[in-house]
Amino acid sequence: MTSFLDQTPDLQADDYVVIGLATCFYRDEDGVKQVRVVEPIPASAIEALLKGVPTSYSQAVGTTIGAVLTDGPHVPVGFPADAEIAQEFVDRTIAATRTFKRTPASAALIPVGTTYEGFKFSTERKRVLNASRTVTKDDNVKQHSHTHAQL
Repeated sequence: MTSFLDQTPDLQADDYVVIGLATCFYRDEDGVKQVRVVEPIPASAIEALLKGVPTSYSQAVGTTIGAVLTDGPHVPVGFPADAEIAQEFVDRTIAATRTFKRTPASAALIPVGTTYEGFKFSTERKRVLNASRTVTKDDNVKQHSHTHAQL
């Protein structure tokens, strides 16, 4: 038995999950660097992506949780060797697997062992992995002057 199965009694090694290859970016002092990231895709996202929503995913593979998490995280066959495993990959894969258990019909969209490459791939809206958000006073929501006044 693998450790993830010991910690998740509601999951079996043959439970379905989709793993995607996304094009993301890191920002540093030299500019923006492109990286390819392997990460799980939840059921609701797959349904939207297959309807033609622009995405940073170039491909996805239908597989089982056991195939990608047994003896540590594994990059699916057919993905590039230079692809990085996403942060919190194990926890996110467990969560994505549960979404497919909740909506089993979604598992038929990309069958186990099948690679899908027909996404509407776009990097127009860049996914910056190390982006930080600095909150300023300008971010405060302006309220109408009568919002809290008794009329």
